[in-house]
Amino acid sequence: MEVARPDWNRLYETASSQQGLFTTKQAEEAGYSPQLLNHHIHTGRVTRLRRGVYRIVHFPAGEHEDLVAAWLWSEQAGIVSHQTALALHDLSDLLPGKIHLTLPSSWRARRFRVPAGVVLHYADVPADDRKWFGATPITGVQRTLNDCAKEALSADLLRQAAQQALRRGLVTRRELGDVEDVLKPFGGIAPHDGSDLQVT
Repeated sequence: MEVARPDWNRLYETASSQQGLFTTKQAEEAGYSPQLLNHHIHTGRVTRLRRGVYRIVHFPAGEHEDLVAAWLWSEQAGIVSHQTALALHDLSDLLPGKIHLTLPSSWRARRFRVPAGVVLHYADVPADDRKWFGATPITGVQRTLNDCAKEALSADLLRQAAQQALRRGLVTRRELGDVEDVLKPFGGIAPHDGSDLQVT
């Protein structure tokens, strides 16, 4: 098998769509062996963020670099979800200290080391439930709210997020079945002040 010659332009092009980040596999596809990557690390052209994920130093660290790094670690199979997606949709004042990432169900059987600061969930998320946040896929608003309900997000935070989504017309009441079920014992989604929400 012929080994590809190192193609910096190809690697740069791949990284540029991922906030300057790339994986070991993507580097190999551009002709860069682990040994050659180590050389570029020592010369200061590349920096290693975590196992298997690197950044071209020409790109400054982005605001959401940690999200992209987690996604790349998952071989681009994961989706940012739950509390992290809730914050990215601007539906909560909660700033999660960890990145919530949903991996395909088939990953349950795998053995691997979970990166520090990453919380894993497992589910097969259909294309209709996915959105993009910059370079990273995240769950859509409906899926995010219902996922948070199933993962026991506090009733107050869940209600606040659901109310905001309804007021902004991002979802309808009938799309929030899991949220409704979880909030029933706490008075439901309806706001405490009695103001109207979209109930289509």
